[in-house]
Amino acid sequence: MSVRRVFQDPAGFAGVGDVRIETMVRHYDITLDQEFDDQDGLETRYILLLDDTLPVATCRLHLENEAKIERVSVLPAYQHQGLGSKLLQEAEAWLKELGYYHIVITSRDEAVGFYEKNGYKRMDKAPLDAGLFVCIYVEKELGE
Repeated sequence: MSVRRVFQDPAGFAGVGDVRIETMVRHYDITLDQEFDDQDGLETRYILLLDDTLPVATCRLHLENEAKIERVSVLPAYQHQGLGSKLLQEAEAWLKELGYYHIVITSRDEAVGFYEKNGYKRMDKAPLDAGLFVCIYVEKELGE
């Protein structure tokens, strides 16, 4: 399994799109417009995991006032193999290199346990009803 940091990388961005279309658009039957928003593009940072040359998992880094890890997606055939945790570790390492030490994730309610196992804590913030999913805020402080 190899890791690709995607930034200003058209081929890497295509791989990110492949994973998200398979995991979210097909699996949850949502539209492309619901999955891809104005935060997506070549100027956005992503982590992409590859099995040889096949894109199998991805997440998006959203950097504004705070660092957010978003759109964590692993192809169904690759789930429950530690790739979600690998994505988080790689994203956290890149965020630290960029000078971010506090990370926020909006998680689907059913995935909160996964984030808690990876050191994230629920925030004292009302859940977000995103229409398709109810999202819970979790956060983590990274050591310097």
